[in-house]
Amino acid sequence: MRTVAHVRPGSPALDGWRERFRGLGAEVDETAWEADAIAATLRRLRPTIVFALLGTTRARAEREGLAAPYEAIDYGLTAQLLGGAMTAGSAPRFIYLSAMGADEDARSPYLAVRGRLAGELRESGLPYLIALPAFVTGADREERRPMERVAAVVSDGLLAVVARLGGARLRAQFASLTGEQLALGLVTLALSEPHGRAEVNAAALRRAASSEGVRS
Repeated sequence: MRTVAHVRPGSPALDGWRERFRGLGAEVDETAWEADAIAATLRRLRPTIVFALLGTTRARAEREGLAAPYEAIDYGLTAQLLGGAMTAGSAPRFIYLSAMGADEDARSPYLAVRGRLAGELRESGLPYLIALPAFVTGADREERRPMERVAAVVSDGLLAVVARLGGARLRAQFASLTGEQLALGLVTLALSEPHGRAEVNAAALRRAASSEGVRS
């Protein structure tokens, strides 16, 4: 299967990502993050699946001087990608990494923009998969997120107690995922039903990853 990995042209780690993706057998695309340019690239590539895994952190936003990072990155760039996918001519399945609790009326800006984008995706006419994990953590994450890691450890500890008291299903739904589990779960589910519309939680992602041999 042909795979094209997008890396923004201004990325300080551009050379490293080029080497990494090409080593995995993917083509590397460096289209600028501009709506018209993204749309033109998708019309040229005519993909069958588009993975939208965009996001930022407060620390990165402060370094780059972004006043409203979730609006600009988590929503803004993903909306450009969705708009481009809608005009690609190939009706690709749009795989969107959202988050548990995402709702356009949420008080959290992070959850609000992800809820808004999910609503637009549902109305887009494209087939889609919306992933709604709780925490994504572990040593395989590229960027350090200490507060998220602490929250995940505490949450997983409480859920372990809940599981011992008979809440195994609750634990499966809300427990954290590693980056590897998330990635393999997304790919497995994306390929299993190329024209489907679905929304999945951590439990479904973990099951999909486990079916391909990744330990929970």
